[in-house]
Amino acid sequence: MLVLSDAAAQRVLAMIEEEGDSSLYMRVGVKGGGCTGLSYGMGFDSTVEETDQVLEIKGVPIVVDNESAPVLQGVNIDFKENMMGGGFTIDNPNAIASCGCGASFKTATKEGTPEKC
Repeated sequence: MLVLSDAAAQRVLAMIEEEGDSSLYMRVGVKGGGCTGLSYGMGFDSTVEETDQVLEIKGVPIVVDNESAPVLQGVNIDFKENMMGGGFTIDNPNAIASCGCGASFKTATKEGTPEKC
């Protein structure tokens, strides 16, 4: 489903260690919003719902809700460091349009609800 780069996996595992709770999952999802209609969400969660899929990629425990799963099929998550700091990047082969900053997108099958910029 998802592709996690080595850099992203290492960063997430380090963040989980910093949190001091090895039971945390990295939750990845999609919700309506942003300039183009859909926005990514990433964060830590300690619970798994009945409607979640649980994955483990490169040692990282990941939870994706069933509604987001089709939109995230084939998504590549990376972590890049630069002189201004670092951050996660998401490359979604399903996106047919995205906003200028890349934070929101739409696919051929799911447009979401755009917000005014």
